[in-house]
Amino acid sequence: MDRISNVEWNYVKEVLNGQFSSISTYQMVTKLETKFAEKFHSKHAVAMVNGTATLHAALEAAEVGPGDEVICPPLTMSSTSIAVLQANAVPVFADVDRESFLITAESIKKVITQKTRAIITVSLYGLAPQMREIMEVARNNNLIVIEDNAECFGSYQNGQLVGTFGHMASYSFQSSKHLTAGEGGIVITNSDELADKLRRYSGLGYAGISGKKGRITKDDIQCPNYERHVILGWNYRMSDLCAAVALGQLERMEELIKVRRRAASYYQEEVEKCNWLYPQYVQKDNLHSYWTYAVMLDTEKVKWHEFRNKYLEFGGDGIYAAWKLSYQEPMFKNKSFLNREKLGLYDHYDYNAVHCINAEYLQPKLLQFKTNYYCEEKAKQQAKILNKTIAYFNKNRG
Repeated sequence: MDRISNVEWNYVKEVLNGQFSSISTYQMVTKLETKFAEKFHSKHAVAMVNGTATLHAALEAAEVGPGDEVICPPLTMSSTSIAVLQANAVPVFADVDRESFLITAESIKKVITQKTRAIITVSLYGLAPQMREIMEVARNNNLIVIEDNAECFGSYQNGQLVGTFGHMASYSFQSSKHLTAGEGGIVITNSDELADKLRRYSGLGYAGISGKKGRITKDDIQCPNYERHVILGWNYRMSDLCAAVALGQLERMEELIKVRRRAASYYQEEVEKCNWLYPQYVQKDNLHSYWTYAVMLDTEKVKWHEFRNKYLEFGGDGIYAAWKLSYQEPMFKNKSFLNREKLGLYDHYDYNAVHCINAEYLQPKLLQFKTNYYCEEKAKQQAKILNKTIAYFNKNRG
């Protein structure tokens, strides 16, 4: 199968045939939002330019503002915490579990303060943290929960679709994700109020738009007395071209996710035979969507670069490392926040003093194997190369 099929091509042609006229513009975005909301068991979906803009808009919709604290995991792409900075709020980092690699309710409890306003959970690699426990913590502390599901499409927990636990959930259509439009993102929510805010804050603060209405009318804009902007908003709107591709991908979602799960199953067969590679732990009540297949390497037995180099030597594709922990990035260590650091909002929080012990233990040991093999034979080949790599080190280090 191909990653991009005739379904996507036909939707793109439909947009181009419309010549970007005022009549046709935004129709494809509306179709995407309608179908995405239905597919993800939500009342509303609001499409945007990328999966960081979605998080920023969600924080603004939650009325997170200057000096508020937002709890995030450090073991993820730093876009999650960058969105917090965009809202002039303070990212506060809670530790992860060593077996699942995910943020936990217990770690969240430890960092809640009077300034805490929201929690952003991250479904890392396609697996959601224990959302019911986290939602209980949020309810007990009157906190908003935003699910960052950029890497998690079509996963379930306790029979419930991941993305329907929190107050809002953000998804990404960036090029590496399960569903892609090259770029783009979307937020789902069951709240009419939050949906209206999401739309307005991502649509230049226009008066005539709402959770269910993405554009203003000709009658509005052709009136000299029309007052467009009722509040500050950003231009985060998705284009019809991106929406066309994303819509096609959405219609093919099950087959695209199946590709990832299939590749992960081949890796899993090999890793189960090895006593120094530890896969991400998946509880029985979870369905993983495997944006990537991640394992922890026992670096006392095999060094990280040794393993990767040998895997490449045997013909394997590149193995990705886990991102540097967010608070270890120079931006956070030096508080280089585009002059936001001069506002005094971050004076009380020293990122150099943050230590999430489990995340620091895991980060240099994680191996991320690609799962986006649309040719099954290629996936099987990579698993065989993994088998050969494991056998090599068992023989030479045994």
